[in-house]
Amino acid sequence: MCAFQVSRVENLLGYTFADRHLLEEALRHSSFVNEAPEAGARDNERLEFLGDAVLNLAVGHILMGRYAGLNEGDLSRMRSGLVNEQQLAQLARRLDLGRHIMLGKGEAQTGGHEKSSILAGALEALVAAVYMDGGFGAAFEIVRELFQPLVCQLEHANDHVDFKSQLQELVQTRSGHMPVYKVLREEGPDHDKTFWVQLRVKEIETEGVGKSKKAAEQDAARKALARLKPQ
Repeated sequence: MCAFQVSRVENLLGYTFADRHLLEEALRHSSFVNEAPEAGARDNERLEFLGDAVLNLAVGHILMGRYAGLNEGDLSRMRSGLVNEQQLAQLARRLDLGRHIMLGKGEAQTGGHEKSSILAGALEALVAAVYMDGGFGAAFEIVRELFQPLVCQLEHANDHVDFKSQLQELVQTRSGHMPVYKVLREEGPDHDKTFWVQLRVKEIETEGVGKSKKAAEQDAARKALARLKPQ
């Protein structure tokens, strides 16, 4: 991998490696190594393994900080929606990472530079390389920059679904009870508040959290629906 390519990848990441061998290893696919085993170079699979752990830790940290009221199950579902092959491959494409991955000739000829599994693996390996080179803080900053748009998308993913109306229709047909919403607290500056809302309907009580009162009410209604529908 030439110095120009290394610099390009560093610019894409916004990070300069002290040990550029780690960067090269992160972008070296097994097909490339298998075609020249005598060179003794290592492929990126070990870094890919480590990167998966670093990504899950970093994204989990981001979600816990942003959604202080969510439980373990909700946080796990959100994280799995962010850290998966499809999302990682999309992030890699946004970075134009494919052109910098070192592939064997056969893999390159069959479109390996655009395969989601290869792109996702390379991104995981890159995160691990940054972690090994600069520590968790450096890796966390890159992960936060990469995933911030996805976190915002996830936050608004259910905006078009009216859980409050669904809940109201359900309970009215069963018992005539109306859901009661109460704002428990709000935290943060005016431009970035987080709201916690309590919902009570029949014998069920849930708590929702969101970046607006409406979003928190919708979250509480969604949780109540999940408990009512199996009944």
